[in-house]
Amino acid sequence: MKDKKKLLWEYVEAIATALILALIIRAYIVQAFKIPSGSMIPTLLIGDHILVNKFLYGTKIPFTDTKILEFRKPEKGDIIVFKYPENPEKDFIKRVVATAGDIVEERNKIVYVNGNPRTEPYVQHSDMNIRARSMDPRDNFGPITIPPNKVFVMGDNRDQSYDSRYWGFVDRKSIRGKALLIYWSWNPDNWVRFNRIGRLIE
Repeated sequence: MKDKKKLLWEYVEAIATALILALIIRAYIVQAFKIPSGSMIPTLLIGDHILVNKFLYGTKIPFTDTKILEFRKPEKGDIIVFKYPENPEKDFIKRVVATAGDIVEERNKIVYVNGNPRTEPYVQHSDMNIRARSMDPRDNFGPITIPPNKVFVMGDNRDQSYDSRYWGFVDRKSIRGKALLIYWSWNPDNWVRFNRIGRLIE
């Protein structure tokens, strides 16, 4: 009887330890996310499952907004997961286009940062029409100066992305982490896209 109780207790300890480690890893090291929309096509597709590095930009002290162990700040070109400013219960994923102190604008679909056009080989345009600034900010906006501790983000699927052009800046405190790699991928017909599994996200 004692041996059975000892064995049961060992199982309970092992399961509890595994759960605690999983929670720590998810909270502070890496977390899985699923791509639900096409705003980052062609870099990320609907049905991609990704891992996000949560400690690169700093680790939050529990129950606070204070971050420690910040290895580096978000940089232009980083793909980040963050709390959607208009509804923090939702997570969004976009690419950082400009950081604090930068001046960003868009003229006829070309993005300029500090007066220089950005080289963006990952960007896709699905609509060749140019919308006037008076219609909406999709193709023409700015110039805008990025405030301290904020970043300006845009989707790679530039004509089909709801991003900083419409709702403003992302606070660095709201950033969950940097997209790392695709660990699984389904297409809309539930076929596995094996060629995407293990791909680093750039």
